[in-house]
Amino acid sequence: MTATPEDSDLTDHGLDLRGAGRVLAIACGALAREILDLKQANGWDHLDLRCLPAILHNHPERITDAVRKAVADNRDRYDEVFVVYADCGTGGLLQAACADMGVQMMEGPHCYAFFEGNAEFTDRGEVTAFYLTDFLVRQFDAFVWRPLGLDRHPDLLQMYFGNYDRLVYQAQTDDPALTALAQSHADRMGLRFERRFTGYGELQRDLAHFAVQA
Repeated sequence: MTATPEDSDLTDHGLDLRGAGRVLAIACGALAREILDLKQANGWDHLDLRCLPAILHNHPERITDAVRKAVADNRDRYDEVFVVYADCGTGGLLQAACADMGVQMMEGPHCYAFFEGNAEFTDRGEVTAFYLTDFLVRQFDAFVWRPLGLDRHPDLLQMYFGNYDRLVYQAQTDDPALTALAQSHADRMGLRFERRFTGYGELQRDLAHFAVQA
């Protein structure tokens, strides 16, 4: 059985560590598919990926310690290590930890911002939009609906989402099936639906920068 980012504390993708110039990306499991797609498309054979469980999105207070451990466990085997997280609700703690460890990390408040572009996302100033990426569209029930208890208490919907006016699907791929699924999530939440094709955004730019350093 192939491991997924939710199966274990750390998932390995590509463990051939022989040769010089090895680079390790320690990433949120929610970004695994996109990073692997970019790795393949760009021929980054020297880049390995280790993913922390995507469910840490729901427990940001655990992210910093998990990243610290992953860096400590692996940095001696690589020429460069970088962290593919944004702040992700850590209140600056992750950035401080990365600075302390001497490793670089993605810029931005969260992945929604760097998919759209941090500057553009900030300029929009959207406080009443609920965001989904390709990953979250696929995993909506596991990461949104059930953790909030909406499968058991649908009456809580208004309490959680009463201040939102739309669901914005930031599409990394042009997939009609995913768009239809995202639309169904918006309908279930009673929100207006908007799709924006962002592609990989600043994830692609920063991965390219990190991947060529070693």
